[in-house]
Amino acid sequence: MYRNDNRVVITLDAGGTNFVFGAMQANKFIVEPITTPSNAADLDKCLRTMVDGFRAVIDRLPEKPVAISFAFPGPADYPNGIIGGYLPNFPSFRDGVALGPFLEYTFGIPVFINNDGDLFAYGEALGGALPEVNARLAAAGSSKRYKNLVGYTFGTGFGVGVVVDNRLNRGDNSCVETFCLRHKKQPGVIVEEGVAVRAIKRVYGEQSGDVNHTFEPKEICEIADGKRPGDVEAAKRAFAELGEIAGDAMATAVTLIDGLIVIGGGITAARKWIMPSLLAELRSKMRTLGGDELNRVQMQVYDLDDEAQFTEFARGNMRPLAVYGTDRYVAYDPQKRIGVMISKLGASQAISVGAYAFALSQLDAQNE
Repeated sequence: MYRNDNRVVITLDAGGTNFVFGAMQANKFIVEPITTPSNAADLDKCLRTMVDGFRAVIDRLPEKPVAISFAFPGPADYPNGIIGGYLPNFPSFRDGVALGPFLEYTFGIPVFINNDGDLFAYGEALGGALPEVNARLAAAGSSKRYKNLVGYTFGTGFGVGVVVDNRLNRGDNSCVETFCLRHKKQPGVIVEEGVAVRAIKRVYGEQSGDVNHTFEPKEICEIADGKRPGDVEAAKRAFAELGEIAGDAMATAVTLIDGLIVIGGGITAARKWIMPSLLAELRSKMRTLGGDELNRVQMQVYDLDDEAQFTEFARGNMRPLAVYGTDRYVAYDPQKRIGVMISKLGASQAISVGAYAFALSQLDAQNE
């Protein structure tokens, strides 16, 4: 969707340390990114930096952009463009900032702001995981198609976005979240404490006995891979525990959403140490009080990055089913199934694609 659209949308990767400004056309960046310090602790400097960055991008464009669209990390009233609340990376915004209206007044074009997890999922649904999987299913001769997706980002936090019937679900309060679900092993603690950069560092320290280590997840992954000195088993267990805790939270969400799962973020570089426990959790069993055993997730769960598993996923269990009282048959596939895959776009690209598509979809809706 929008891969052949000539409209230009200005984008921003809004981090607490740096702002990265860009412009997209037909799902691709068309200017070199402009990176500046965000000055997040000083509201006046931060807003001035934002305006200067957008103007610098616009000055490089051969035509006027139709909108500004970007992700912002943290709580907000996104439909109205108001940022506020607990924002560790943007302390100057905590009392509430009407950012969208300010930018619309300044530039005279529509401004759309969304949660980064939401835009990650939307980008994957429109230009990443969903079209890729559906194209592979078609190539395999399968009639199965997917329209629902739950997107997760593993990083400094545990982000989520939900797309249902190819539409982004922003919720009634712009508050579709996963970080605050219960931690499987510590029910009084939020799940993000087990699925984030700090979780990997903490568990490695606990398992290795080196609680004062200074390793980052990338280095802990290198230890697990045997490429860097350190406690190999502790490194593997750190990622395995992240997979288990994440899988527990995902099982709850995907049971309600019934769609594909796509995961992004730098931590996914350690997928071979994360995915076994994550998949095991999604495929785990539960019991009734009467002793009956059933699947934690009612659908069969496949690793879509594994070619053999994708082949099974595409094949399903199609068979002819007789229509009672006639000599007719219908095709019937009783196997309910979903899949998990790592983002091929990468989180940053998926968020940008999502921001671009969201802006154009909103403009199109307004013109209908």
